[in-house]
Amino acid sequence: MTNENNLSQAAKDVRTVEVTVEYLNALRKAVGLHIDPETAEVEWTYAQTLDPYGDDPDLPEEYWQVGREYFARSPGSDVWICFHDLPKEVREALWEKHKSKLAFPAGLFGPDEITWGTSAAPGAEGK
Repeated sequence: MTNENNLSQAAKDVRTVEVTVEYLNALRKAVGLHIDPETAEVEWTYAQTLDPYGDDPDLPEEYWQVGREYFARSPGSDVWICFHDLPKEVREALWEKHKSKLAFPAGLFGPDEITWGTSAAPGAEGK
């Protein structure tokens, strides 16, 4: 019983940090700056388009919308970064290099048919 009380008190003494969504978003954008499109791994999955990481517990139901979301990571990393959080140049290079894997269905559509948040799809400028 003494060990149990000591553990309980130790748990109370541990400081915790609240991580905000804003902080996570900034961190993801910072990590995205270090992804090299020449060596990056890419993948896609179906996810909430307005919350691709699934970390917004307060996402209103009217914003729930599932679609294909594209992610990249540095080789060997466990941190996948959504294409929306990558610099435009990196996103375009990754799409060009991996479009046969990422396009839906493979090779049918190009980046002109995909929107990236508020910016146009890679290569769609001026269209």
